[in-house]
Amino acid sequence: MTDIVTELPAAVLAPVAESLIARGDLAHLALFLWAGGASALLVLTLRDLAGANRRFDAFVRELARFNRRHDGEDG
Repeated sequence: MTDIVTELPAAVLAPVAESLIARGDLAHLALFLWAGGASALLVLTLRDLAGANRRFDAFVRELARFNRRHDGEDG
């Protein structure tokens, strides 16, 4: 499975950068790159947060199962 974050610069940024540089609009290019970088960092952060949430949920489920087992409720 390919990661969209790694494909984005090659597929989208090169034509956009060439177009903006050809017109001399470097301020907009800088703003676009900043916004793109911030968005990519947000996506990565949310992905990591979702993974941490899944791991914590699994931990809590295992802890509840452990408590049930040692309280005599779980066979």
